[in-house]
Amino acid sequence: MKKYNALLIFLMVNLFVHAQSSQVLRYSQELKAQGQDPVDFVTRALTKTDLLIFDDALHSAYEPFVFYNQLINSKSLAGKIDFIFLETISTTAQPAIDNFLNGKVKDSTLLIKAFQDDYTGIGWNLQTYLDLFSTVWEHNRLVADSVKIKIIGVNPPIYWEGIHTKQDYELFQNSLHARDYFMYLEILRTMDEFANGKKGLFLTNTRHAYKNIRNANGKLYWNTATFFSQWHPGKTLSVRIHNVTLSIEAVKNMTGKTRGELNEMNYRWIKMDNGRWDSAFALLGNKPVAITLKDTNFGKTAYVGNHMLNVAQHTIMYDAYDALLFLAPLTNLHFSAQFDYIYTPLFKPELERRLRLLNEPDFNDLLKKNDATTFDDYFKKEFTSVPVRKNTLVKD
Repeated sequence: MKKYNALLIFLMVNLFVHAQSSQVLRYSQELKAQGQDPVDFVTRALTKTDLLIFDDALHSAYEPFVFYNQLINSKSLAGKIDFIFLETISTTAQPAIDNFLNGKVKDSTLLIKAFQDDYTGIGWNLQTYLDLFSTVWEHNRLVADSVKIKIIGVNPPIYWEGIHTKQDYELFQNSLHARDYFMYLEILRTMDEFANGKKGLFLTNTRHAYKNIRNANGKLYWNTATFFSQWHPGKTLSVRIHNVTLSIEAVKNMTGKTRGELNEMNYRWIKMDNGRWDSAFALLGNKPVAITLKDTNFGKTAYVGNHMLNVAQHTIMYDAYDALLFLAPLTNLHFSAQFDYIYTPLFKPELERRLRLLNEPDFNDLLKKNDATTFDDYFKKEFTSVPVRKNTLVKD
């Protein structure tokens, strides 16, 4: 009996290993047959469609912005990108953006308030964004006015000057329920409803890039890309940049029942298809590659992402995106550097005001959790420059 059980286990393990290796092989064969150089893919895509929507997976991801800068400087794309739309920058920052891009000298201090006034209140301090602005400024110095690139912030307005209480901030948060529709309208308006042949890139994060995800009742989640996909088919292309993926699962109690009434969820960063995607990329030497998801095994992979707690059965990754872009293996990915130049002496008291407001009545607890006894201590410790560093979310 023991020998029979051992043999059964051996056969099951071998079947599992064979199934895994077979799927990896299918992925790698598709990459060989259909994979394209990422810049070539974007160049071809912009001849067929008007707006590419990029999901960077993590706002703090470093490699996507290296790629965006590569696109801006690419000879094959010269004069073919009219707009770069930024999800994380508010429409209220547009005068500062325009002043910077139109300046005769590259004066990043013009962008200080644009970065200070983010939704968190503590400032948007990712170096990758500042580098993008710098790349576009340098590009625009070398080309005619007719082919200069414009950067457009499409986040709904935020006026910290008008937020004086926690309730004020909560009311502002309530105004963001229509955020995806707002960003859709801003992009559509800027591009004249795709009537003039202008081309753009929308640099965003995961949920806003989903094009066709439905809940268990079959109703659409109206993400920014969904509005475009449903109402302007063929005008946009949604691209996932490969990284770890957020998996969300409801916590179950000892009886196996979901504790929905407690709204407890388990958040994990995982590799797609248990790492098989990554194994396929490795088989091809981890070379940067882009591939469309329609009618591919990548596209048929079960959906994993922000809406998975209430998603229609058999939802696949092609429902979320049109294409996949691989830039580097997960173990080689990084977080952006962080700059400190926006934390000026004039901004310091405003920053303290915001933090006290957002953390009331537990502001002192915030200090204690960060081993600080005063706001000065916290300020000196937290609001400093940070170099590029390894992505610690990746697990072997």
